[in-house]
Amino acid sequence: MNRVPELRGEHLRLRELRADDHEPFTRILTHRVLTRFLGIDRMDAGQAHDAFARSLAQPHTHPRRRYTLAVCAPDDDALVGTMGLLVEDYGSNAMLTSLVLLPGSAVRGHGHEAGRLLMAYGFGRLGLHRIWAGHRSDHHFMPQVMRAAGLRPEATLRQLFRTQGCWHDVITYATVAPDWKRQATPRELAILDGADGLDRVRQAAAPGRRSP
Repeated sequence: MNRVPELRGEHLRLRELRADDHEPFTRILTHRVLTRFLGIDRMDAGQAHDAFARSLAQPHTHPRRRYTLAVCAPDDDALVGTMGLLVEDYGSNAMLTSLVLLPGSAVRGHGHEAGRLLMAYGFGRLGLHRIWAGHRSDHHFMPQVMRAAGLRPEATLRQLFRTQGCWHDVITYATVAPDWKRQATPRELAILDGADGLDRVRQAAAPGRRSP
């Protein structure tokens, strides 16, 4: 299997989906408000179940192109959101996708950190060169999230997708590995370094341990 190790940030962490994530995952995809700005329409229960099954099977695909991860609080294993990465079939490019956080979760306000953790993994373990993301032009909160993730505006794609019966413009953002690495935090650089770096972060965070 091609599984992503736990990616731990300051305010949240990312992990692979598990079978017991079905209920909160389905709640996201069937929620009228949470799906408002996604590139897909709100699903019914059957459609959400099928989407969860496909996401759960991602680590078994070769080569793996889709990464849909659970967002959790640092000290709680319950899924409170999702974050995704779609590796494109050409070049060394990928798109961040599916950032959604459940209302009232302790990690709200830190969604950019989920993107940064997954970008560190993409630029490190996956060897990507360019990562981009986009949001609907009427999603006015997202520009600050994109900038906080280390992404910069690139273009407006007119009428890129159709949901809720309307076509939507999408504003895109991107960064390339050399630029993003220059502003990465020590924790993110450890993920970029791979397994050895992740082990150093875990050891430094363990009770009673001091950073070297």
